[in-house]
Amino acid sequence: MGEAIIRGILDRGLAEADDIVASDVSEKRRSYLSQEYGVVTDSDNRHAVEGAECIVLAVKPVSLAEVMQELKGFLQPEQLVLSIVAGASVASLRDGLSHRAIVRAMPNMPAQIGEGVSVWTATSEVSQEHNKMASSILGALGREIFVSDEKYIDMATAVSGSGPAYVLLIIESLIDAAVHIGLPRELAQELVLETVLGATHLSQKSAKHPAELRNLVTSPGGTTAEGLLLLEEGGLRALLAQAIIAGYEKAKALRGE
Repeated sequence: MGEAIIRGILDRGLAEADDIVASDVSEKRRSYLSQEYGVVTDSDNRHAVEGAECIVLAVKPVSLAEVMQELKGFLQPEQLVLSIVAGASVASLRDGLSHRAIVRAMPNMPAQIGEGVSVWTATSEVSQEHNKMASSILGALGREIFVSDEKYIDMATAVSGSGPAYVLLIIESLIDAAVHIGLPRELAQELVLETVLGATHLSQKSAKHPAELRNLVTSPGGTTAEGLLLLEEGGLRALLAQAIIAGYEKAKALRGE
């Protein structure tokens, strides 16, 4: 996701390549980022953040404590910290870094192609200018939605963060089923992907509730009604709800709630 942020910033012209410093423990990764995007790279986190206006934390949760320990007490009050680390609460970031100007965000996987959605919040110490900066950076990944209460970040983690995996599983299942009834795999994949895209765009552009749109394609006694009956009997709706709830509980557990 860190690479997606670099790409988005450069594509939107929010900064020049030589204004961006990417820090990574892997020499191979640093070399790749330097060659691919022309950014400055560093293996020293303290050196990398020195003089930076915005510091993006895009590390794995297991590495966060070590990174925060390196940076604790080193950041300047006017520097903005933007964290996309899953499960890392504002309180844990504030305490771990001894820093108060923090933005916590939850982007999702489609951000890699600029089609994601990011839900974010900010502490009261984040200036209006830095709020605009965070909005611009996250906007380079797709849509960005600000929430005033941090509790919605954990909920977004369960919905938009994990959601692409559930949608992709459904897409995979539809393709396999189409192949099972005799469609060539390439044709099956094209039909399923265009169907999902079309249904999504229709839902976005229509004023009707998704249930109303579903009813429009469900003729009494027809093929769609027969398929929907099996899905309801199989508990698809309940399973998806359980998956969202389980993800939400896990997100809360990750931040120690």
